[in-house]
Amino acid sequence: MNANGFLEAVQEERRTQLHRLGSDKYLIAATGASLAEGPVLRSVARDAASGHETFRSWVGSEDGPAAEAFAAAAETEREHLDRLRERLDDDIGEIVLDGAVHDALAAAETTAERAGALVGQGIVRDRTLLQVVNFFVNEGDVGGADFARELRSDAGDQRDGGADLLERVCEDEDDWGRAQAAAERVVGAAYEEYADALEAMSVDPKPVC
Repeated sequence: MNANGFLEAVQEERRTQLHRLGSDKYLIAATGASLAEGPVLRSVARDAASGHETFRSWVGSEDGPAAEAFAAAAETEREHLDRLRERLDDDIGEIVLDGAVHDALAAAETTAERAGALVGQGIVRDRTLLQVVNFFVNEGDVGGADFARELRSDAGDQRDGGADLLERVCEDEDDWGRAQAAAERVVGAAYEEYADALEAMSVDPKPVC
């Protein structure tokens, strides 16, 4: 397998879940139906804080390209948090690092699994941040939409960087398989959180056909 084949395999295996995560119901789930700038950006901050804490924790037990990749990912998340705090005038609220996605990231133990989880996180955030872009577009906030596009671009870079790292650390098909399982767990966990939040509000997570 290679990086492109890995991305295609993960996205195909989780195609339905990713489609729903990229729907206009995502922000309803992420904000508890509080569709205003503050709740929307705080939902993004929660994801960034989880990523920063997890990726930073991996660096000390890695070396070489893996340590560099995870350190860079953690720094990107820290920069996102700083920018979100600035846009929210530091009114970011308390961030609790828990939930299914945080647990799925933390469960990755081997280097290949961690790179796979990084890919999974990037795939999810590419989909969900599109809805943040759309939110600002609908609000007529050009600056907000550009800001969200920059965050989404970084998520895509993390996704692709994780896939490239896999080509360097996967020694055999077993490594690729464990990495794919880790990536799919992150996507599945994100969908679980999304579906549970909607169902708690008596909203069907499935699209209306």
